[in-house]
Amino acid sequence: MIPQRAVLACLAFAVAEARAEPVDVELVLAVDVSESMDREEFAIQRAGYVAALRDPDFIAAARSGPNGRVAVTYFEWAGTVRTASLVPWQIISDRDSAYDFAAKLEARPFATFRGTSISGALAFGVSALQANGLEGGRLVIDVSGDGPNNFGPPVTAARDAAVARGITVNGLPILVRPSSIFPDIDRYYSACVIGGRGAFALPIRAVSEFSTAIRRKLILEVSGNQHGVAIVPAAAEPPVDCMVGEKARRSLSDRFYPELDR
Repeated sequence: MIPQRAVLACLAFAVAEARAEPVDVELVLAVDVSESMDREEFAIQRAGYVAALRDPDFIAAARSGPNGRVAVTYFEWAGTVRTASLVPWQIISDRDSAYDFAAKLEARPFATFRGTSISGALAFGVSALQANGLEGGRLVIDVSGDGPNNFGPPVTAARDAAVARGITVNGLPILVRPSSIFPDIDRYYSACVIGGRGAFALPIRAVSEFSTAIRRKLILEVSGNQHGVAIVPAAAEPPVDCMVGEKARRSLSDRFYPELDR
């Protein structure tokens, strides 16, 4: 596997020529490919991103800011970041650049693997934003997923570290096949994952909603216009345990490997 430091250096090199060029938004798309996502969900999710990036309304939104351009990168994650999935930073300012990015994403091979490290995805997203050399009016990490964090540092620590750097973390919680560990993953994302200025979670409850929800979310993120967005309340009752995934993983380990010294 390619070291993450080397990958980030490549991302920075990919935008070297654009260092003096400001953008309205720097957007990181961090997509869950853990084994809880079946191949149908994964394929529809990927197709949803490709279609959204080619949508005329998204392209118009990307051009709507004072600089008329946004920068986007994409990667997939589970227990770790899948470096082979990376689509390096690209400035999108017109139809051709948007279609070029979508084509690169569409060409990436499918793969799933174990674990759910939202915290790892957020940390990688923060590093990608810091390493790209761009100057964005807004910094956004967009995380999709269908289960709670169960690997790596606590998700709230990673979220808070991102927010402290002026980054907004938005969520796309997927409830097509709700997690047995925490079926209300929309509430988990609202309480434990999203944060920062204007942060929102946009749940997906059916396979048929993928394309529309992804398109709507990307347009909201690059335009900054969130009028009418149905945000999941962070204070929803009962309170959310942000360590629910880690506790479930520890419980399974204790059941099957009780001899391990913890």
